[in-house]
Amino acid sequence: MTAVMDLATAPLKVTTPAQVHAAHHRIHALAKQVVGPVTGYDVALMACEAMSNAVVHGRGPVIVTVSCAETGLRVEVHDEGPALKVAGRVDHGQGLKLIAELAARWDLTVGETGTVLWFEVDREVAS
Repeated sequence: MTAVMDLATAPLKVTTPAQVHAAHHRIHALAKQVVGPVTGYDVALMACEAMSNAVVHGRGPVIVTVSCAETGLRVEVHDEGPALKVAGRVDHGQGLKLIAELAARWDLTVGETGTVLWFEVDREVAS
């Protein structure tokens, strides 16, 4: 997606739950303006899940980028490590299911340089 609006944020660096919370609010404010209020809420929820997963299961700082285009919005969440499992937790595993349900497109890549999760949503269509 090509950035066509001045609303796109500079990459956000997230390392703590408090920073996830602050980034969530910045992304929600931007997403509402770009894709509409309902889809903007979905974007904020998916971004929060992705950032939280990266903080809990990844390594190093989490870098979040948001790209805006005429057709919608893309969020990318990068961390420096492979996904780490949290032993004994049965409440995990719902974030990716949520993203799969709400995003128009998404993918998760785990490689030598880290983990990247991205998702895209389309603008709301006025009825």
